[in-house]
Amino acid sequence: MMIKHIFFDLDHTIWDFDKNAQETLTELYTAYELAQLGLSSCDDFIATYTANNHSLWMEYHLGNISKETLRAERFSRTFIELGIQPELIPVQFEDDYVRMTPIKTNLFEGSKRVLAYLQEKYTLHIISNGFKESTLMKMDRSGLNPYFANVVISEDVGVNKPNKAIFEYALDKAKALKQESIMIGDSIEADIRGAQDFGMKAIFFNPLKKEKPADVAQQIHHLEELITLF
Repeated sequence: MMIKHIFFDLDHTIWDFDKNAQETLTELYTAYELAQLGLSSCDDFIATYTANNHSLWMEYHLGNISKETLRAERFSRTFIELGIQPELIPVQFEDDYVRMTPIKTNLFEGSKRVLAYLQEKYTLHIISNGFKESTLMKMDRSGLNPYFANVVISEDVGVNKPNKAIFEYALDKAKALKQESIMIGDSIEADIRGAQDFGMKAIFFNPLKKEKPADVAQQIHHLEELITLF
C-alpha cells in the first residue's frame, strides 16, 4: 500500500534542539556570570549539559524517570560534575532555560522546503515526547503549525514513544492505517524501534552519521533526502 501519512518527531529531527539549547545556554552563561562561579569554559558547560540531558531524555523515553526528575537533575548534575557545590547552583537557572529555549527558531537545514514539498503529496503529523507547553511553543514560534494536520504529545497520551499505545493513538487520530504510514525521527529506541515494533515503517534521521544498527532498515543524513525518497 502506498504511503499516505508521514509522522515526524520534532526535537532533533525538525527543530534543532542542540543548536537552540546552545544559544540559550550561551546567553545564560553570561547572564548568570558563570565564569565568576568557577566555570571558565562555556563550551565545556554546554558539552557537559548536552551529555547529561541526552542521557536523562533516554531514561524519560523509556519511562524510567519523570518529567520532574529530568528537569531537576539535568543542570544539577552538570554543575556538580563541573565542580560547583550544590548550594552555589543558581536556583532559577532551569526555569530560565525552560522559558527561553522554546522561543528559539533554529530548524534543521531545508526543513520548511521539505515539509512544503511533502505536504503537497502526503498528510503530515508530529509525534513528540517533548513536554507539552514547550512543544506547542516551539511549533508556534518556528512557524511549523501550518505543515501538520495533528500534533500528538506524549503528555496528552500518557505514554512515551516507544510505547505502542502512542503510535496507536496517533494513527487513530489521523484516521490512518499503519501500512500507509511511516515514522521519521532521530531516536533509534523511541522513534525507529518504537514504530517498527508497532508495525510501521520508519526512517532514521542520522545527521551525525552514527553507526546504523542492523535492525534499522533505512536512514537519511539530511532532510532534503526525503524529497528524493518521496
